[in-house]
Amino acid sequence: MNNALLALAGAIVAVTGTLLAPILSQRVLARVQTEQFDRQQRAADAQWVREQRVAEVEKRRACYVTANSGYRRYRIELMKYLWLVHKAEVTAQARADLEETRLSMHTAFAEAQMVASDAVLRELDAMTGTLAGAYRRILQLADGNPYPGWSFEEIQTELLQLGQRWKNMRGIMRADLGVDPGIDPGADPGIDPGVEPGIDPGVDPVPADS
Repeated sequence: MNNALLALAGAIVAVTGTLLAPILSQRVLARVQTEQFDRQQRAADAQWVREQRVAEVEKRRACYVTANSGYRRYRIELMKYLWLVHKAEVTAQARADLEETRLSMHTAFAEAQMVASDAVLRELDAMTGTLAGAYRRILQLADGNPYPGWSFEEIQTELLQLGQRWKNMRGIMRADLGVDPGIDPGADPGIDPGVEPGIDPGVDPVPADS
């Protein structure tokens, strides 16, 4: 009797194990697949975040390059125009060149307002205000009605002094991009980054035969 019960119990256990084995295997497989999917999903999410960060930095970098170039060109045109005003040699083409670079600068500033960091925007705001003031004073000087206290020499000095602010702004842009804000290894520390090579801001930038 006992042997029969033991045999029956063993048979029940064996049958139950046989029936449950596929179910347990499916559950284990499903758990493994779920964990694997979760790992893949986390890896994909992390990769997406990395790609978005890289794209954001690249977008800011392109914006800063455009802004730096646009503001630099505008400052140079202001200096050239100031010299022409001083020599009474202003031409329609010179005024058109000035307005073209002024528009480019404002376009670059508008783009920067969408992507630049707060620190960079503060620098661009300050630079924009200074250049706008110089522009107004140069036009007043050209009209023969200069702002009180703003002679040719004083306007020129203000524009030249923007060189240091330019270096500061460039350093903030580089820091925002994760680049060493120091001087570029290949840069000539004696060259003002806001002045075109070959143009001495202290002398007439317009060729004598122009």
